Parts: sequence; C-alpha cells; structure tokens
Amino acid sequence: MKSPQHWLSRLVFFAFLFVFAAALRPRPAQGSLHWPTARKQQIRVRLVALAWSHPRSSFFSSEEVFVAEKELTPGELRLVKLVYGFLPYQPRLSETGFDYSTVHEIRATRDPSCDETLRQMMSDDEDGRQVALRYSQDSPTVDLERRRMPLPCYLTSADDYTKALYQPLGPDAAY
Repeated sequence: MKSPQHWLSRLVFFAFLFVFAAALRPRPAQGSLHWPTARKQQIRVRLVALAWSHPRSSFFSSEEVFVAEKELTPGELRLVKLVYGFLPYQPRLSETGFDYSTVHEIRATRDPSCDETLRQMMSDDEDGRQVALRYSQDSPTVDLERRRMPLPCYLTSADDYTKALYQPLGPDAAY
C-alpha cells in the first residue's frame, strides 16, 4: 500500500502538468486581424489632368501625379488620384498616353495615406498658392467647388502598366 504522501505528490505533479499544458495551449487572437492591404488590383482609368510632375532624374525614380477617372463599372466613374512612378529609362505616362479618349489598364495599389482633395493637390507646398492643373486633350474640366472629399489614391509604376485602349466617348456618355 502506498503512503498518502506518495498520492499527494502525484496529485501535485499532475496538477502542475495540467496548469503548464494549459499555459502553452494556443489562445484566440485578441482584437481585429490586420491583413496586408497593399495588394495590387487591375484598374481602368482615363487621365483627366496632370497635377504634378517631378523633373526627370538620371539616377533616381521620378513620379507624376494625375487626376484620373477610375471605371467602377461600365458607365460608372469616380475621380481618383493616380501616382505613376517611373525610372530614368522608362517613358512618362504624360508623354505616351495623355489623351482622355485613351483608357489605361494598370495594376495599382490603393494607398489611403496619400488621399488628398483636389485643392490640396493643386496647392504649392512651398508658398501655398494654387497651381493650375494641366488637362488632357478633350477631358472635361473638373469643378473644384463640388469636389471637397479626398480622392482615393492609387500607386502604380511603369512596370505595372498593362495597356492602353482607344475608346472615344460617344454622344450619350455622361462624364
């Protein structure tokens, strides 16, 4: 017959093992899950205006900032801010397809940190004065008084440029 001390020591040992195993057991995550949002998506845009352009560099990447119309569904468009990055040996988007009747298919990443209103896009950072947009050929002029909400920002590069499609506007198009 075993002594009560022996049973007590086994009970303490198993209780310790149970508590230790419970501490190592995986627990459900607390809070919300943060999935990476930097996924590239295929979008179709028409270039409305060039807001800003870096001077071309011989060594570093440059960028152009556009006001564009993103096609949500056929016939439904939304103004967006498009930041187009390119390297010294790659063409500028404003040099190759700056025509409103051209629809550009690109892969872009949505970046909420660079969302801006049209007024913010048009103000000069150094002295705060308004800078005029350079509109593409045949594009509608954007009414700045109506556009107070920030434009969703999309980042793309010359490497993510898919193709340009010439799609003239019909007489019944309402942009």
